[in-house]
Amino acid sequence: MLEKLSSVLKNTFNKIASAIFIDKKVIDEIIKDLQRALIEADVDVKIVFELSEKIRKKALEEKTALEKKEHLIKLIHDEIIAILGGEKAEIELKKGQRIMLLGLYGSGKTTTAAKLAHYYSKRGFSCCLLGLDVHRPAAPEQIEQLAIKAKIPYFVNKEEKNPLKIWQQFENQIKKYDIVLIDTAGRDAFDLELIKEIKKLYEQIKPEHTILVIQAEIGQTAKRQASEFKKACSIDGVIITRMEGTAKGGGAIAACVETGAKVLFIGTGEKLQDIETFNPTSFVSRMLGMGDLETLLEKARSVISKEEEEKIEERLKKGTFTMLDLYEQLKTMQGMGPLSKITEMIPGLGKMKIPTEILEVQEEKMKKWKFAIDSMTKEEIEDPEIIDSLRIARISKGSNVPASDIRALLKQYKLVKKFFGSGVSPELGLDQKKLAKLAKRFGGKFKF
Repeated sequence: MLEKLSSVLKNTFNKIASAIFIDKKVIDEIIKDLQRALIEADVDVKIVFELSEKIRKKALEEKTALEKKEHLIKLIHDEIIAILGGEKAEIELKKGQRIMLLGLYGSGKTTTAAKLAHYYSKRGFSCCLLGLDVHRPAAPEQIEQLAIKAKIPYFVNKEEKNPLKIWQQFENQIKKYDIVLIDTAGRDAFDLELIKEIKKLYEQIKPEHTILVIQAEIGQTAKRQASEFKKACSIDGVIITRMEGTAKGGGAIAACVETGAKVLFIGTGEKLQDIETFNPTSFVSRMLGMGDLETLLEKARSVISKEEEEKIEERLKKGTFTMLDLYEQLKTMQGMGPLSKITEMIPGLGKMKIPTEILEVQEEKMKKWKFAIDSMTKEEIEDPEIIDSLRIARISKGSNVPASDIRALLKQYKLVKKFFGSGVSPELGLDQKKLAKLAKRFGGKFKF
């Protein structure tokens, strides 16, 4: 995700830090590198040159108490955050609200609707999905499959071809839910028929929030889409999908911000939990390798239910930590996505270019550990201290996991059990003091 821009920003800051003194020549060199990286990230040329002039002018003319190097780093940092939206944008959610999703065909509206339902249900809201896409043949089936996977109630009518009639059919049934996520139809291109349908639905449903879904790979074209949809009906913000696989994500974000449509979430994969609230400051922090613990904790909350959280918390209060609890922690970790995504959110680890092979080996080890735990007896899971050499041999044979890996698992269990103390957070097994210590160790900065 925006690897080139991330790399250039890190190199730029290193160049500033290692410069003997900052003069016009150094500033011009740094600005050229920055321009090249932003244009390659598909940010509009006009925005790039405006940003360049701001940095140049402030760097050369602005008087500050900061040292010149620190001042230049802060300028670049703040201006990059500004073109990505500045402050974090959020929609105010209350119970009994309807959120309507808009977008062109193929933007990922249906999957995003399910992701949002999953996201908000993990935060204590009762959610449901309503399918009003009557033009794409597979749309109702997709809603159905995603809703079942997310364990979210859904309402579709596979025979009806009028979205207003479907809305009227289920209007009373959906009133009991805190949040109703409404999936609408898209088109291959923005046309009058789409405008007409959107306006009718918008006037009839009167949603509290309307969100535009745009795929990242369209880059600067996002500006036109955001502008046109804003004319058709009021939009509260944008969700940008497929951010994990394109260099044009920066262009899409900047283009939306330029129209006044703030980015609320970004989609980072196909799984239900692959959605993140978009915070420009955290986003830039991650690109610079400084980590993003806020998003990491958000991800953890998306894969562990409130009931599971309370269950683990209760066991911790009693001072018991079994292999089953470790198993749940492993499941949570795997549900959060690849280790490469997780490590870039931990302060300091983002700067350390950990070889992919090492991360892959660790992921493979975690899978083996799960197989080993599945082959343990109830007694062994509840009290791993009883597992001796004979039991290890039996577990190894039953799970097809080498005995050395099972010993490593038992060692990990003892470490985690020892690490758990008072005031832990069930999401990651870390309290704020321990998180602060971890961040300090890696030289990262974060806020809570």
